[in-house]
Amino acid sequence: MAAENEVLLDVTRGGAAIVTLNRPDKHNAFNADIIARLSDIFETLRANTDEVRVVFLRGAGKSFSAGADLEWMKAAADWTHDDNQADALNLARMLKRLYDLPQTTIALVQGAAMGGGAGLMAACDVAVAVKDAKIRFSEVRLGLTPATISPFVVRAIGPRYARALFATGEGFDGEFAHKMGLAQYVVESADELDDMMEYLGKLAFQTAPGAVRDAKDLVDMVAGREINDDLLRKTAHQIADRRVSEEGREGLAAFLEKRKPFWTD
Repeated sequence: MAAENEVLLDVTRGGAAIVTLNRPDKHNAFNADIIARLSDIFETLRANTDEVRVVFLRGAGKSFSAGADLEWMKAAADWTHDDNQADALNLARMLKRLYDLPQTTIALVQGAAMGGGAGLMAACDVAVAVKDAKIRFSEVRLGLTPATISPFVVRAIGPRYARALFATGEGFDGEFAHKMGLAQYVVESADELDDMMEYLGKLAFQTAPGAVRDAKDLVDMVAGREINDDLLRKTAHQIADRRVSEEGREGLAAFLEKRKPFWTD
């Protein structure tokens, strides 16, 4: 029950899901219960694509998420290797569930986003960061590595920035996050996050849900691949599937008839 109060899920009648980390006194730090709750929420959202079109991830209070909870880290020091591996795998799988959501996912980041908190940013499709946000891959300062978040961070910012920031543990702000692609938008203050939420929500509701899902899969299919005939055929196959789909036919008809497609109703 405690975890239900510490991670809130609100779905608007219009189809926007707002997932809020609600431990402001702990700067929304993770523990095993929080990770399990997030994982369950993301699985629920995956199963409700007809009702939910966009997913926002927020932190209550001054911070987005300060990463691992200190008490949780203290307890882990006495666990066996197998216990630690199982625990870390739960975090990795939670991030993968977020990354795999078919809806557009948007992180709204203020204050601290440390370690796993920065991992949540990287696992979302879009991140909006306040200019003076405090972001850090801080694991090496604790004798650890950012292992579980690394697949998502490296995909978000590339190996060069990841190697530098993982190795140094250097902190950076929202502007630098924007510069290297961890955040797509930067705002002056936390008050402006609501405005960006409204703006990005409007964009999300102008898109066809199935096309969004396939567009996200498309990026994973072509990223890092050699541009050869096999890849060209796969991309041609995807657009052909889209053209004959219900959404594809409706989108073209709506454009030609100068009306809105059904997914914008």
